[in-house]
Amino acid sequence: IKNESNLWQRKLKCLSETDKPKNSMDAIYICNEAMYPNIFKLVKILATLTVSSATNERTFSTLKRIKSYLRNSTSEGRLNGLAMLLINKNGSITPDELLVELSNKKRRLEFLL
Repeated sequence: IKNESNLWQRKLKCLSETDKPKNSMDAIYICNEAMYPNIFKLVKILATLTVSSATNERTFSTLKRIKSYLRNSTSEGRLNGLAMLLINKNGSITPDELLVELSNKKRRLEFLL
């Protein structure tokens, strides 16, 4: 099989770019079964293997669900705040201005002493 493989590789190197096989079916058509019996069998098996992308599809589906959950659980106030940050990203705010703004807002938690 090693010699047969070497012959097959040499044959493929001699082919022009347009004649080289692009997939396993093309390889079956150019493979001479009498000259390369083992290679022909291997290429035939390769052509019958199924190709699955289920793992990738599951990953993207999971990411889509996570993004949908995050979008649905984000409140309107948070979305507005994020939009304002994005729109006014070039503006500079001093720490003192930030503290004054935050101190004027109503607290969500009440501390009991």
